[in-house]
Amino acid sequence: MEAPTVYLDHAATTPMTDVAVEAMTARLREVGNASSLHASGRRARRIVEESRETVAQALNCRPGEVVFTSGGTEADNLAVKGLFWSRRDADPVRTRVLASAVEHHAVLDPLEWLDEHEAAAVVLVPVDGMGRLRVDALAETIERDPRTVAMLTVMWANNEVGTLQPIDEVVALAHQHGIPVHTDAVQAIGSVPVDFAASGVDALSVSGHKVGGPQGVGALVVRREVDLTALLHGGGQERDVRSGTLDVPAIAGFAAAVEIAVKQQADLAARLVVLRDRLIAGVRHAVPDVVLNGDPVERLPGNVHLGFPGCEGDSLLMLLDARGIECSTGSACSAGVPQPSHVLLAMGRDAADARSSLRFSLGHTSTEADVDAVVAAIAPCVERARAARA
Repeated sequence: MEAPTVYLDHAATTPMTDVAVEAMTARLREVGNASSLHASGRRARRIVEESRETVAQALNCRPGEVVFTSGGTEADNLAVKGLFWSRRDADPVRTRVLASAVEHHAVLDPLEWLDEHEAAAVVLVPVDGMGRLRVDALAETIERDPRTVAMLTVMWANNEVGTLQPIDEVVALAHQHGIPVHTDAVQAIGSVPVDFAASGVDALSVSGHKVGGPQGVGALVVRREVDLTALLHGGGQERDVRSGTLDVPAIAGFAAAVEIAVKQQADLAARLVVLRDRLIAGVRHAVPDVVLNGDPVERLPGNVHLGFPGCEGDSLLMLLDARGIECSTGSACSAGVPQPSHVLLAMGRDAADARSSLRFSLGHTSTEADVDAVVAAIAPCVERARAARA
């Protein structure tokens, strides 16, 4: 009998929750374009608007501030490019875009594109050894010439090492100079408290499949008073900033997932912290020289990012995978060649350290048995990985 898979890659995607599956499947056989005026279209529109209200209530924003997208990547692109274009069009001197050096590639790659194609001056603000944005460096960067800053983007929580970012300080600093702030909160929703209105951010990205919803749907929450230039043009859906026929079943599943994830956030976080700490302690006992990356306290409750000196992360991942344990290196792979994690490099680690790490991310289906399976397997896997590298 085949052993059950130990899935510890919830930060990449987490299983759909029952309520999300039910909400989505209930709509799959229903016909109706939410932009049509007949009865079927109006029914579809009602589902969309009820879902918008559900998401708004969960995130504490106004329903009209929720712009449905195809996921976190599109939401990030819409925020970064849309804010840059609208701010620069209003004042051509605004060409600088500021971001933390540890952003997800869904933010970094659009920034690189703006640099290459739109003459944006992208500034990546350094982080400390824990992966937290250095607010002093951000202040210095802004105050050098605040008039030239188009927008600022800082993720709520890092997807690799799990460190929570000082969003309150970032917003306070940026708003002193009238600079809009976007945050990629894809990893944060359902893991830590996220309150859009209280945070003061101007735009916030969320993705369905990170919170127990379907893949291919998400949202950009953006304040009504913020001017945003559209990426997609067509039928003028979603405040005319995100055209395209709305995926009604996916939106229904997404809304149900966000609602339950936010309602259960505190209880899930408390359970995951216990599992997380059990995993860290168990691996440290089995592999004494293991290194915990990221802030040991101010981090996502389900994130365990560990460095294994003398190992290639990819080799260790495959050895664990052969035992039915699924995790992630968290680093990019280019043409089949492992690349060191840009996050760890920004934190001051060298290339070897940056390639020696694995991310175990826990979620709503994780159990003590999952943790114990990793603890039992890690020492022999590390030994083999080190021998292969020697």
